[in-house]
Amino acid sequence: MKVLIIGGNGTIGKKVSQRLRERHEVLIAGRTSGDVTVDFSDAGSIKNMFEKIGKVDAIICIAGDAKWEKFDNLSESDFYIGIKSKLMGQVNTVRIGKDFLNNGGSITLSTGILADDPVDMTTSAAMVNGAIHSFVKAVVLELEHIRVNVVCSDLVEDSFEKYKDYFPGNTPVPMHKIVDAYVKCVEGKINGRILRIMG
Repeated sequence: MKVLIIGGNGTIGKKVSQRLRERHEVLIAGRTSGDVTVDFSDAGSIKNMFEKIGKVDAIICIAGDAKWEKFDNLSESDFYIGIKSKLMGQVNTVRIGKDFLNNGGSITLSTGILADDPVDMTTSAAMVNGAIHSFVKAVVLELEHIRVNVVCSDLVEDSFEKYKDYFPGNTPVPMHKIVDAYVKCVEGKINGRILRIMG
């Protein structure tokens, strides 16, 4: 299969790319590096990316930003960072990318534990993650011949030291469990699922 990974050079993306390269052709899209560059918050840039690479069999999104800050300090513009990037970046990847998927292809989106178990300073990020879950459950009712799923992971071991103070008491997830979830979405037949990978 020909697999496009948006965010394939990130902490999780690198490991997913490495695993999928064992069996598939993998293309990496990133903000500043990769086989093709993309501004994930810009629908025009997403469309240009797909026009450059052409048809693929699977699309994986492991990208998107959201503002972490106390609610009292969040401006409307701060909320729009997550809405334009992590939320609409993934929505637009489905909206535009479906026309560049071969029959039977799949799109895998990414969220995290904040959708179900938010922590301090994550009002914006939690909101966006929850919206993506609702989007996936609804959009699969209208799409034929392609699958859409989402991987929702807890704090991953590879990022534990960086983020552990934000997640007191959370048991980090081994990276291979998260990578397995992306493989399941790409190589399996599941559809409309939220794969919650917890420690």
